[in-house]
Amino acid sequence: MAAGTALCLAISFALDLPIPVIAPVFAVFLLATQNRPLSLKAGAILGLVVMLTTGSGLLLVPLLRHYALAGVLLVGLLLFLAFHYGLRGGNNLVSTFLVAGLTMISAAGTADFQGAVTVVGALVKGLLLAVLVSVLSHGLFCEVASARAAPAARAMPADRAMIVALRAALVVMPAWLLAMTDPASYMPIIMKSVSLGRQSCTATARGAARELIGSTLFGGLLAIAFWFALRLAVNLWMFFLWMLLFGLVVGRRLYGISQTRYSPGFWLNSLVTMIILLGQSVQDSVAGKDVYTAFAVRIGLFLAVTLYACLMLLLFDRPGVASDQSG
Repeated sequence: MAAGTALCLAISFALDLPIPVIAPVFAVFLLATQNRPLSLKAGAILGLVVMLTTGSGLLLVPLLRHYALAGVLLVGLLLFLAFHYGLRGGNNLVSTFLVAGLTMISAAGTADFQGAVTVVGALVKGLLLAVLVSVLSHGLFCEVASARAAPAARAMPADRAMIVALRAALVVMPAWLLAMTDPASYMPIIMKSVSLGRQSCTATARGAARELIGSTLFGGLLAIAFWFALRLAVNLWMFFLWMLLFGLVVGRRLYGISQTRYSPGFWLNSLVTMIILLGQSVQDSVAGKDVYTAFAVRIGLFLAVTLYACLMLLLFDRPGVASDQSG
């Protein structure tokens, strides 16, 4: 997982991909949730998802421009269906990619159709790179012969799945609406909200603060530590090696090699948050922007989105709501 993520990060920035953090984020999801390379069937399904996502995202752009309310409601419905698919036993990677593609493409297209085309290219290239690096990583670091395939996702009961999917869609919606005002600045917020929406499907109200807010803060601390470590020697090789080291440190806890009281979702979200924040800071530095001010604003927005996600968990997991679900 660490080697594949580091390789994706280095290649993305070396090739100057449009949104370079997409590939390493998808690589984290692929490698952390799969202990075997994607099968031909899974690869074909992901290819189909790419076509559906890009096509539907582009088709939503005229609707959002001319019939905004209907477009927003339709996007909300599609987000609900994407999360519901994953919760009812569908492939969580497919669900995550659908949510990311729908929100990012439609948000970019409302400001500039060419921007949506750029996001389409970034998503396709990022996913393709993540899949190729995933296959290479599994080839370099083969699983032991006794390793079993990851168990299939357990389907959540239908009534509970509807509530959780609605909650996850509501977590993503505000960040998507904010991004439509300025897609170039707020695209990282969409990626963070997608990660939170995915995480909210397994988190509970009791552990919301520790799971969601804690992982966001820890991801920010990791990004700060990574940034100052990278300043010791600014080159692509050190970028790769530091990412490899940080991936190993987080990976030990993600896979339970070093026992902690935090769930794997906490460490996964921390790593994703670090990659998004760090990648944007590197891009800000290249563009000549004030990196520290931009980082402070971005981490503030991340925390705001996270607090909102916690609020959704608290509202939907109230005793009254829980009793209604059990009834």
